Amino acid sequence: MIDLPSLFSREAAPLLGIDVSMSSVKVVELGRNRAGGLVLERCALEPLERGWIADGNIEKFDEVAEAVRRAVRKSGGKTKNAAFALPASAVITKKIILPSGLSDEEMEIQVESEANQYIPFSLDEVSLDFCVIGASEASAGDVDVLIAASRKEKVQDRQGLAEAAGLKPVIIDIESYAARMATARLIESMPNRGQDALVALFEMGAVATSMQVIRNGETLYERDQAFGGAQLTQMIARQYGFSVDEAELKKRNSDLPADYAQTVLRPFSLSMAQEIARALQFFFTSTPYNRIDHIMLAGGSAALPGLMQDITDQTTFACSVANPFDGMEMGGGVKTSKMMREVPSYLTATGLALRRFYQ
Repeated sequence: MIDLPSLFSREAAPLLGIDVSMSSVKVVELGRNRAGGLVLERCALEPLERGWIADGNIEKFDEVAEAVRRAVRKSGGKTKNAAFALPASAVITKKIILPSGLSDEEMEIQVESEANQYIPFSLDEVSLDFCVIGASEASAGDVDVLIAASRKEKVQDRQGLAEAAGLKPVIIDIESYAARMATARLIESMPNRGQDALVALFEMGAVATSMQVIRNGETLYERDQAFGGAQLTQMIARQYGFSVDEAELKKRNSDLPADYAQTVLRPFSLSMAQEIARALQFFFTSTPYNRIDHIMLAGGSAALPGLMQDITDQTTFACSVANPFDGMEMGGGVKTSKMMREVPSYLTATGLALRRFYQ
């Protein structure tokens, strides 16, 4: 019954982390140097056309598969093993408590029994996996187990995409989990290794911005807001009379009129900062917390000039752009100048690539 190709397992062999979002394909491959430090061996980003992926669904399968092939070719990666991810909206997760000491077969039977209570589909229609997190704090002598389930067609879409691109999908993860794994490295570089720090991670996608509040590796709160880089594209199109496709191309190539920064970018940055402040306010009003320690920004719009300062002004909290490659050695195949312009977009792909080393 457990037929999902491991949402939680790790792969010791070389592994490509491949993040397929609405706007682009990102590829990351990591290794280790002789001292055991992480090495960024390869990375590449390939844009996707508008409408090829919508709401996490692949609408133009052949075109997206070809974009994945181009991204892998551009990265220079030779391995066929790849880790892909599903959007969090496509996966049901539930933490349960089970007795410790169960055999694998007994654990599987218990998981299937528990899953029936939480999954609103027949188990024949889903791919199901589980991961033992560790000893349960709530129940002495028991263990916490995380169940993850997704409709089979969602998993098969990612498997098919990988295979059509000439890859072997050895891991199917969850996007938010992969992003959190990459963020954990950055949190550990904070004072006191980030212990007990409340970090709000905002990933700015094309049409939505996702928020996770993380403490000690656990997500305390999640929220999505319908605001992202596509709004900036639309503002550019309206201001200068471009088509949406022209505006997106000019935005990517930084080929915009001289008044762009003040006329378009500045209002967008202020709006984004206000949306983030509003999201944090929802967090404060629905939880016992009234502050956070740090804001991290990721995604294509994260590095916009002035955005960090606007967010700090709106929220009073320190803010930084997440660099998932921070502290890594750069491999010879990495084009550093181009990569640094895109680095906040690689967070999820980096988390997927890290599955090679970590559970």
